[in-house]
Amino acid sequence: MEAVAITPDLITDANKHSSNENQLKISGLSKTYHNGFRALNNVNLTLSNGMFGLLGPNGAGKSSFMRSLATLQTFDNGNIIFNGEDSQANPDAIRKCLGYLPQEFGVYPKMSAVQLLDYLAVLKGVTDKTIRKKQIDYLLALTNLTAHKNKAVANYSGGMKQRFGIAQALLGSPKLLIIDEPTAGLDPAERNSFHNILSDIAEKMIILLSTHIVEDINNLCPKMAILNAGEICFQGEPQALINTLQSRLWRKTISKNELEQVQQQYELLSVRLKNGCYQIRLVSDINPGHGFTPVEADLEDAYFHTLKQQQR
Repeated sequence: MEAVAITPDLITDANKHSSNENQLKISGLSKTYHNGFRALNNVNLTLSNGMFGLLGPNGAGKSSFMRSLATLQTFDNGNIIFNGEDSQANPDAIRKCLGYLPQEFGVYPKMSAVQLLDYLAVLKGVTDKTIRKKQIDYLLALTNLTAHKNKAVANYSGGMKQRFGIAQALLGSPKLLIIDEPTAGLDPAERNSFHNILSDIAEKMIILLSTHIVEDINNLCPKMAILNAGEICFQGEPQALINTLQSRLWRKTISKNELEQVQQQYELLSVRLKNGCYQIRLVSDINPGHGFTPVEADLEDAYFHTLKQQQR
């Protein structure tokens, strides 16, 4: 049998004759649950092809936001428009273009990867058997699961299940890929492999990556937003956020015994344990003295600072 070339074009064959540029416009999105908890409050974002990172702490509203985009729940106010289609008025039009990898997903206990992908591909409308097989072969190779394709997915390791999750999300030539906390629980090698997969396909579609892992956003996403308490408190390029702390970040290394006293003296941005000591950081427009030295900010510093600013 002729080998199937491993190229991203295979998952976008269905879209190759249409415009490659996609647009997702979210306006005034709000969601309050029956218990009175307001998960989303007037969220506004516009996304086009490429990787877009959504960063936020646990409980920030990220999963509610992703479920709303994936048409898995209704929302109270606002609009979600994808390539001109309104998700509330015509959810099926969005679903046909959608790939979704939730934080947790179930599988049939005795079905192999190839059987389950074939079943899911039919549900996604890939009815041509030849196209379906090419897509499945490509996605198994892309996610490094070809050697395990006849094994039950329920018996996969955590990393293998996550790779299977991205394979099923890419079935049916999606134009919008929504991924919720994809690298939680993966080891460094698995995370790197997952990042490479996303980078390979990002030009062909909109990929919305929701996570609380700052490093994933920094490594993958040219644009990002921070969601906290249901509200967007930053959107733009990661470097633009880092630049807000330029020449304003200071660092000092202290012992465990000093930490409590220092916390009473200063409003610290972060405390990081390193080699048995605490590395503390604070934001100040002037040199705070007392042994603090200037340090270059990273995205984690800027993220923590943004959250603290919003809390004030």
